[in-house]
Amino acid sequence: MGAGPARSPGEVAQAAATRLDDHAELLAQLPEASPGDLGEMRLAHGLVPPTNRWFTGLVFGDAPQPVFPLPLSVAVTGSGVEVGAPRPTASPAAVVGPHVAALTLDLGLPLEPVVVAYDAASVTVALTGADGEVARLELAQGSPFVTLVASGGLEVEVAGARDGLGAAGEPEGAELEAEGHTFGLWTDGTSKDAGGVRLEADEHVTLALVPDDATEATRAALARAAEHAVVRAHVGWELGDVARTTLDLRTDDDEPGLVVAMPHHERPEGCLGTYPSVHGTLALCPGPLVTEAPALEAAVVPDLDGLGDEVRAGLVEQLRADVAAAPPYPSDTYFGTKALHRSATLVALGRELGADDVVAPEADRLETALREWAEPDGCVVRDVRCFVHDPVAHAVVGLEASFGSEELNDHHFHHGYLLSAAGILAADDPELAADLAPVLDAVAADIASGTASDLLPALRGFDAYRGHSWASGTAPFADGNNQESTSEAVAAWNGLALWARATGDDALETQARWLLSTEAATARAYWTEPDLDDPSLVGFERETFSIVWSAKRDHATWFSAEPHAILGIQLIPMVPVDGALAADAAHVRAAVAEATPGGFGVQFGEYLAMYLALVDPAAAREAYTQVTDDVLDGATSRAYVEAWLAAPPETAG
Repeated sequence: MGAGPARSPGEVAQAAATRLDDHAELLAQLPEASPGDLGEMRLAHGLVPPTNRWFTGLVFGDAPQPVFPLPLSVAVTGSGVEVGAPRPTASPAAVVGPHVAALTLDLGLPLEPVVVAYDAASVTVALTGADGEVARLELAQGSPFVTLVASGGLEVEVAGARDGLGAAGEPEGAELEAEGHTFGLWTDGTSKDAGGVRLEADEHVTLALVPDDATEATRAALARAAEHAVVRAHVGWELGDVARTTLDLRTDDDEPGLVVAMPHHERPEGCLGTYPSVHGTLALCPGPLVTEAPALEAAVVPDLDGLGDEVRAGLVEQLRADVAAAPPYPSDTYFGTKALHRSATLVALGRELGADDVVAPEADRLETALREWAEPDGCVVRDVRCFVHDPVAHAVVGLEASFGSEELNDHHFHHGYLLSAAGILAADDPELAADLAPVLDAVAADIASGTASDLLPALRGFDAYRGHSWASGTAPFADGNNQESTSEAVAAWNGLALWARATGDDALETQARWLLSTEAATARAYWTEPDLDDPSLVGFERETFSIVWSAKRDHATWFSAEPHAILGIQLIPMVPVDGALAADAAHVRAAVAEATPGGFGVQFGEYLAMYLALVDPAAAREAYTQVTDDVLDGATSRAYVEAWLAAPPETAG
């Protein structure tokens, strides 16, 4: 079993090249600085640091964290590899499935893991000892296999099986019972009486989780697939009436591997069994995996064409009041860019309502602010409202950083607000778009370049297997990576599409719409409208999830235990495509009721009313009367909320 075909550090097929792909040109204009400290990295020289990914915890931090390549969990220890099979445990407010070691492959000497290759869904980890590399660990999302390939002569103790290793060296392999699970073990090495395997160079030992409902055909398929390790993932996408993503796991002989479908994946014919998980019931299937989501168009404000003159006049008056009361812009990369987005939607509403004169002062103020953010040498003369190229993190980092953005947290959220504001204001102003483009294209490439280079990764935080983004830059958590505000992720891709449209890049707009459509579909599937009838979730008693981790799903937030915050953070900033977050009217009503036991006069109350308006506009307008100015979020305005309530977007239902 050799190393397999070469792969890039972020292989994602593109429909067409975009201007974001020339990383050297984009980054050359920015000053270099490293405002954050990612610490020591367990990463081979020359690789771009894999922040915001499912396996990020392997690379950063004082010790490697467990990772969760569904349906398995894997932890690299000081002398080997633990393999687990998390079973979900549901409580009223969470579903958890932490790493619990079932089997251990112990190499009998001190080891340090080093990530030596990765792509869109697979990773290769070199296990190194005092004298160099001892073995390589091959992992892939959506693969039931963990494969250890020896770099030279090596003895591996297989520990944890209830009845010992048995005849693991036989060609047909062996089944091991551990922690209530059944694993298959296959090796081309030599089994030892003491429960170990002797491997020579390029020989391997492979473990696979056997489904509880496996048939003999399932076992035979696993045995055939175990002959070759999954070493590469290829992602392709296309956009038509649907956004279609294809994930193909390839083995070291370049053949398709078995795949594990999550609930949002299309289930092909001939699936071979199921696994429980915190994300719902998974299915073991022949590859490749396909995801299809309704294709969404980027949108700025609700469609107001059907409104009567009186309603339109009222909105203009509210616009006038909002422009007059606009607060100064904050300077950080989150609250500052949210405020720019607010201004841009006011300007867009004014244009839509024929009130350009009313919003002209806000348009001028916004243009001035955007031009400041887009000064290539801004960080040379100030330490706020500007961007640097961080050559250590291989990232574009904004100053003043917030919520750990200097350590790559939440980049798609922050950058998305800025791209949205620029795309809206420059929609009919090619000269402004051209002036902003040098820096804003670098900002966009940081999160959304379709190709990887030695300067930037491809699609920094977007996970093509799971269909959504990851927010933590270094993921220093035993539960893997996480994402809380899916609506801000959706808004980010909406903003990217608006920026692409303003700059005339059709290929980039198409790519952004693929990301937008896919993330919106998984936001509904795993956050706002989960399938609570799935057997894996029985016992969870809330209507929604608010933080999805690799290994758990919480009805909670990072910042508040209040029910209005838990749902509200899934709605901010309510761009018109957020109608895609709602398909089931009864569920929306129940979720809003759960979030507002004391009424709507709370943080995010306007968003909760806007969400309710998708299914019950009259009730939403009544609820909105409770929302006072002091709780209004900085990303929105009275005029925008009232326009939404007057003309709610269509839902996914």
